Amino acid sequence: MALRRLILARATAPVAVCGLLTAGTAVFSTSVAFAEAPELLSKKPIYDDYPPQTFDTSAKVTDGPSAIQEPIVSSAPLTTPKPSPTDRLAERIRHGRLFLYAHAAMAERELNGLMSSLLDAETSFTKTVASLAPPRASGEQLMPGAIYVVVAAMAGSIMSRNRTFLLRAAVPLTMGIGASWLILPITTRNVADLVWRLEQRSPVLRDNHLRIRRTVDETWQAATERSKMALQTIDETVRSGREGLEEWVRKGR
Repeated sequence: MALRRLILARATAPVAVCGLLTAGTAVFSTSVAFAEAPELLSKKPIYDDYPPQTFDTSAKVTDGPSAIQEPIVSSAPLTTPKPSPTDRLAERIRHGRLFLYAHAAMAERELNGLMSSLLDAETSFTKTVASLAPPRASGEQLMPGAIYVVVAAMAGSIMSRNRTFLLRAAVPLTMGIGASWLILPITTRNVADLVWRLEQRSPVLRDNHLRIRRTVDETWQAATERSKMALQTIDETVRSGREGLEEWVRKGR
């Protein structure tokens, strides 16, 4: 009887061990723990400029070691956050400051250019007036000479008072210019050179000046030659008259 129980116990021992192992496996079976999906980044990062990423959490979880999967990055277009009223106000202020700075800089440049042009014009005018004065070594004095020139022009105006308009305009001008060439030759030469430099800027005035000067020179040369011929004729006439008178006196004796 005891032997029978011992044989039964040895026969059922492997079965009992298998059952205990199966029960332990069923009771103490380990389940796979999965990490939670990261939350959506709803706030703007502070220290970096990386755009927020969205993760797809709709992936299915399966049993087994291969159930752990990497989060899938969504390729949907990202929407930029709307600027706050403070940001919009700061942007408006920035644009206003840039606008004011640009216009202030432009006004400053224009003012500097205007002042530079005025200073250049003043310097040029001063140098021009100084270049018209005669040198001290020449002994030419402007003040009494200028008065004499004005008096000569006024005398020409008085002389041509009852004449035609052309004579009333030409005679004072001619007498004034002639007096200036006689009394202030160096100053008149400097003024003539300045007028010539100014006329060279305009081809029309330059050509008219050259034409008038050529005509005046030709007229003066013709008048000089005719005056010489007239003087020669007068000398010959006087000489022939004197010779005839001397011959008549000699015959009368």
